[in-house]
Amino acid sequence: MKKIELNGLAIANDQPLTLIAGPCQLESADHAQMIAGALQEACAALGAQLIFKGSFDKANRTSLSGKRGLGVDEGLK
Repeated sequence: MKKIELNGLAIANDQPLTLIAGPCQLESADHAQMIAGALQEACAALGAQLIFKGSFDKANRTSLSGKRGLGVDEGLK
């Protein structure tokens, strides 16, 4: 069985579930922190691990005028 070590997490079939989740598009640092906190609480209650993800530039929109996110500089902060 393959085991992946990632930033302090051990990911494998014999390890706790690892959830990779977050908002489709980052809107602000406060928004990201609120979602990350809620996800972390839920995962902790269930004994699961969390990898938080979010898009800072969501280019695949159905409308050209749709909001794309914070952009590279602000999103990476």
